[in-house]
Amino acid sequence: MESHKRMLRILDLFEEHNEGWSAEQLHAVLGYSRSTLYRYLKMLTDSGLLTSLPGIGYALGPRIIELDYRIRTGDPLIRAAKPLMQELVKEFPGTALLCRLYRDKVLCVHQESGSDAFQSNFERGCIRPLSRGAASLIILANLPAHRLLRLQRDNAEEFAKAGLGADLAAVRTGLKKYRQRGWAETHGQVTPGGTGIAAALFDGGNEVHGSLILTTASDGLSEERIRTIAQRVTFYARIISNSLGSTRHKG
Repeated sequence: MESHKRMLRILDLFEEHNEGWSAEQLHAVLGYSRSTLYRYLKMLTDSGLLTSLPGIGYALGPRIIELDYRIRTGDPLIRAAKPLMQELVKEFPGTALLCRLYRDKVLCVHQESGSDAFQSNFERGCIRPLSRGAASLIILANLPAHRLLRLQRDNAEEFAKAGLGADLAAVRTGLKKYRQRGWAETHGQVTPGGTGIAAALFDGGNEVHGSLILTTASDGLSEERIRTIAQRVTFYARIISNSLGSTRHKG
């Protein structure tokens, strides 16, 4: 493994463990020599990506917070989507979520809430698999065939358990309806008592980039109401996608 990948593997461990890591724990998990491990830790702490705290060990550092602010204020996707998400939750009570496709998973990068009466369990910074939830399924339905093939092969048991199908043909058949109508709908798969309605976001090259979703309470939600929400979500998703395409061409 290249040196930089070995060093970045240290940061990956913080995705799996919310608390601090001691040098001994990192040594046991990673198996690096102590000299190599301490060299990497020094580089990461000097850059601010990690910090060392007495009695806790190594934790994510202040540079992460700085970069998070830069993303929230400068990310073209968030800038394009934020005002539309605010309009969405004004019209329909619930939580609007903006998601990115990230490492074969779905990452929530922004959220807007229109009411305290209903909140989604899928919050900014949370990662979910591609097999469950409307935000994930609409992305999965629009992935290139070769990528869907690899995902189904590598996650066959997970896909089957999620009800997507026992083989690739069944998965494709189940996802086809989402791709054709342009939106996905699930009930209670992420937030108990909640319905998620999502549409895909595409970049300037027409590759699926993420999704826009509204999560609202399932109680009293009619099929007509679901279709009305879906029309609005897909309309806003097209506007955001067009904005991403324009940004790319300007670059």
